[in-house]
Amino acid sequence: MAKKKAAAKKGRSLVIVESPAKAKTITKYLGRKYQMMASIGHLKDLPKSRFGVDIEAGFKPEYIVVKGKSKVLTAIKKAAKAADQVFIAPDPDREGEAIAWHIAEELKPLNDHVYRVRFNEVTKKAVKEAIAAPTEIDMNLVNAQQARRILDRIVGYKISPLLWEKVRRGLSAGRVQSVALRIICEREKEVLAFVSEEYWTIDASLAGANPPPFSARLIQKNEETLKINNEAEAQALTEALQTAAFVVSKVEKKERKRNPTPPFITSRLQQEAARKLHFTPKKTMMLAQQLYEGVNVGTEGAVGLITYMRTDSVRISPEFQAESLGWIQEKYGPDYVPDTPNVYKSKKGAQEGHEAVRPTAVTREPVSLRDDLTKDQFALYQLIWNRFVASQMRPAILDVTRIEVKAGDYLLRATGSIVRFPGFTIVYTEGKEKSTNGQGEVSEQEATLPELTVGDTLSLQTLDPKQHFTQPPPRYNEALLIHDLEDKGIGRPSTYAAIISTIQDRKYVEKREGRFYPTDLGDTVNELLVENFSGVVNVEFTAKMEEALDAVEAGERDWIDSIKSFYAPFSKNFEKAQTEMRDVKREEQPTDINCEKCEKQMVIKWGRFGRFLACSGYPECKNTKEFVESEGKIEIVAKETATDLSCKSCAKPMMIKKGRFGRFLACSGYPECQHTEPISIGVACPEEGCTGQLTEKRSRRGKTFYSCNNYPDCKFALWDRPVNRPCPKCKDPFLVEKYDRNRGVKILCRNKECGFEEVAS
Repeated sequence: MAKKKAAAKKGRSLVIVESPAKAKTITKYLGRKYQMMASIGHLKDLPKSRFGVDIEAGFKPEYIVVKGKSKVLTAIKKAAKAADQVFIAPDPDREGEAIAWHIAEELKPLNDHVYRVRFNEVTKKAVKEAIAAPTEIDMNLVNAQQARRILDRIVGYKISPLLWEKVRRGLSAGRVQSVALRIICEREKEVLAFVSEEYWTIDASLAGANPPPFSARLIQKNEETLKINNEAEAQALTEALQTAAFVVSKVEKKERKRNPTPPFITSRLQQEAARKLHFTPKKTMMLAQQLYEGVNVGTEGAVGLITYMRTDSVRISPEFQAESLGWIQEKYGPDYVPDTPNVYKSKKGAQEGHEAVRPTAVTREPVSLRDDLTKDQFALYQLIWNRFVASQMRPAILDVTRIEVKAGDYLLRATGSIVRFPGFTIVYTEGKEKSTNGQGEVSEQEATLPELTVGDTLSLQTLDPKQHFTQPPPRYNEALLIHDLEDKGIGRPSTYAAIISTIQDRKYVEKREGRFYPTDLGDTVNELLVENFSGVVNVEFTAKMEEALDAVEAGERDWIDSIKSFYAPFSKNFEKAQTEMRDVKREEQPTDINCEKCEKQMVIKWGRFGRFLACSGYPECKNTKEFVESEGKIEIVAKETATDLSCKSCAKPMMIKKGRFGRFLACSGYPECQHTEPISIGVACPEEGCTGQLTEKRSRRGKTFYSCNNYPDCKFALWDRPVNRPCPKCKDPFLVEKYDRNRGVKILCRNKECGFEEVAS
């Protein structure tokens, strides 16, 4: 390998990147003297068919050419042999460095001039500067990648066969993914164990001499915080306030600055894209990769639009920052440019050699690219561009007013704010998860308040007592899960998308209405891993391993020692688990239900599709039933139910049957008559121009949903059961039914902005 900062030779050069898209973009920057080739990812890796790690030889990895990549490697070697010099330019991170190392090891015997080049953006300037200052492979980065790969291989190849034996074939376990699953399962237990408590609020609508009227909330009685527990207490307080005199006791005005948020790092980009664009992390990273590697833009051809998207640094190069501030002044005026450039602090251990995710040219406004990008590419680029530009602008200035009102022994409070200077908010404001006031109720929005002074008498217009119930902690969505993984030190920015995709692909969790629920399979696997590998599938332990890998990358720790520190406790757990892990596959949980065919006891067994009821007299009696369990009670799911409908083909009675994808209507004359129909629930499809009816169906993961019977022409679908009556508040064509374990079945409007809700009778 060439020495660091060795001078590049003149002559024909070979440049190797990892993707064809990146190669296409770079080609036009370098000219005909440079031949571009793509490795299309890793060329060498651990074998898939065997363990590939020699533990006795100090965890020595066995690397082989990836299946299907022999021709690619042969072509690269042939081109390298003919080239005067070779520049290896995969992405500037651990995986990219490992790709570069494997390629360099193959090419060193063929060419004495093999260089490593790195750039954080695929632009002409960045690429040419990198080629002009070649460097060498960073073995600290390579060793950090090797350590992670070997750790993951140890867990996968040791635990997965145990799960095959004890639960079912085809299951697998991952070192980091298993911790993410544990986090989701533990949150589900918190939600199910949560006991909702009733509480009330009382808001008074008040008016002073100056408009507008405003709302103030009752907060204290006799200078003590007031908690209203039930309707009777709320009614008594309402009656007491009806006759009270309302007088302004305090007016507090403050100027408050609202600072812009830093430019994106990977995790924040994934969270914000999930919140604002409803993109999965996997989709976000796929689109970001496209924007980074190059997109055809008008007459320019392929252009890299953003910097490298895998980064934990919020640093911006001074040169680009200065250029951006000049553009902001020209575009928005000097009032929006800070006196000194905004500088943000990265978290401890961040790779400061990288920059934040930002546009490669601030002058390339999103609107100018609308016709060149796909809808999703445009949305993500606009999000990145807006966030960066806002991060370089002045804070917003707000006038915040807090008014306290005395009403005899009672104190009420109102808070409002007025934007005096919008600052960065003219470009971008960060999305938020719904915040609560500590009791599970969404906080009141700050309102505009009238001009008031202490001693002003107010007139009471209305009193509004409202019933509320405390809410459990929210189940995870992508944004919340990434936030907690990052906060707990689990995984790294480049791995979050893969973690979330993997636990869904393995059917350990499923997504319902945008939130993650553990499946029966996920719960079972998690229980087994926690019971048998509690010290390894552990948040704190996994976070320490991530820190150890970071230390390897920084050159502060030996990579073999890091693997040893993991393997020692793991091997002890593994030996014990081989003999002590529960054999779920062969477990039979007795029930108090008797088989209607032979009167023997039914038992709960574990099968390919989860738990089911089976006769204990098997194999003599093969009766099985599906069931659901609610609050410890088992309810059998009927597979066939008679109806008063007649078959349109033969006039025989139709039966409701249950199949792989849910319930459907089938002729009782089967198999002579094989007529079937979807079950209409009597609600018309709301899509404009569609004449279909909504029917009940079942997803591949067993979750009931409701969709139009005109599919695939109409793709309308929703999870909540429709109720065939219009919303009395916003006139939406139908309401939906939702189950709340504390309050039973609720009927509510599917339009969240409407907010209509009632308890089902």
